[in-house]
Amino acid sequence: MSQTHARHAPARTFGALARKLAAAALLAGLAACASNNDFYPTKGDVKPHPGVAKAKRHPIHGIDISKWQGPIDWASVRGAGTQFAFIKATEGGDHVDERFRENWDGAARAGVPRGAYHFVFWCRSAREQVEWFKRNVPADPSALPPVLDVEWNGHSQKCPKRLPKAEALAMMRVMLAEMEAYTGKRPIIYTDITFHKDVLEGELPDYPHWLRSTAAEPEQRFANRQWMLWQFTSTGRVPGVRGDVDRNAFYGTQAEWASFLATDCDPRVHGVLSRQGLCTGK
Repeated sequence: MSQTHARHAPARTFGALARKLAAAALLAGLAACASNNDFYPTKGDVKPHPGVAKAKRHPIHGIDISKWQGPIDWASVRGAGTQFAFIKATEGGDHVDERFRENWDGAARAGVPRGAYHFVFWCRSAREQVEWFKRNVPADPSALPPVLDVEWNGHSQKCPKRLPKAEALAMMRVMLAEMEAYTGKRPIIYTDITFHKDVLEGELPDYPHWLRSTAAEPEQRFANRQWMLWQFTSTGRVPGVRGDVDRNAFYGTQAEWASFLATDCDPRVHGVLSRQGLCTGK
């Protein structure tokens, strides 16, 4: 071996070793991701609960936000892999979230699919509330379906009462029908464990449901309810959002998510709803 070859041999050996180590590190990283089934390693949770660990296995994650998250860097939110955002728009018949339009426009510019949600106030009529929603939320054909957020208003001193089941369902049906007529899309029902047990158990099966369950899988907390979206934590961390943010998972695969984006309907009921004139696409 010549001196030239002798001088370069260690460099080639080191280079080959470095490439092998890099490849091994990459494989180890991929294996770790595969074993943890965490599709969003840049996101986190300051108070992770072992009961919702299965949420990480779902490939489609998103957030829901309101004014309480403050200014949002939507480009960073999108860069973290966020697939959707539901943005608080209205509450009751006279309140608009102060950051709704800022977030609505910001998400669109960043390319984050977004939808608007209305928080129901049980001391205002259904008609007042849906008219307020229509007055303040654009009927944007590119948006995700609207969301009707139904929980008891126990936090409110103005409206702490719980309505009888039949009365609450009647109000919901009015608002759901009007939101659908306004947007052309079947609304999503968001709810928590208590309201579902009091009002929704066994009801409104033709609507997609978004369930809040932060300590267990939805199947363990909601009787006989198929879910489309799962809010699994309220203490999430997502690049672009300061402090806590709700994190959510879609039930299905990348292909099923693509179908939902294209049709605005849960792929599992696409056939039934398309015959009703829904799911026609954006």
